[in-house]
Amino acid sequence: MLTLADARRIIAAAEKKAAEIKQPMNIAVADAGGNLISHVRMDGAWIGSIDISIKKAYTSRAFDIATKDLATHSQSGGQFFGINASNDGKIMIFAGGVPLKKNGVVVGAIGVSGGSGEQDHAVAEAGAAAV
Repeated sequence: MLTLADARRIIAAAEKKAAEIKQPMNIAVADAGGNLISHVRMDGAWIGSIDISIKKAYTSRAFDIATKDLATHSQSGGQFFGINASNDGKIMIFAGGVPLKKNGVVVGAIGVSGGSGEQDHAVAEAGAAAV
């Protein structure tokens, strides 16, 4: 189980990475049920990315996969093509969502949005490393 204290620690690690790469981000942490625990919008981060970061966290937890990997499988002709239309539009199929694991068990997810896909994923991975 993730606590609010865990979520704050994860977000702090992600914020540190975002500051290092000089890219303000929206960072969301969801629990094992995909529900939002905490969200931060760094100064200067796009407001349009608030919703995206939350949905990336949900997507990553809903399917226990990094959203960049889900994106690969959801392209035309892929086994998950069209998945982004499921779950009432809550599925994000681009980089920035990463499952959070404790002792090999998925306990939640982090979603990051505000930069390129590579930047979003790197910031999410930095947050995930704080678990």
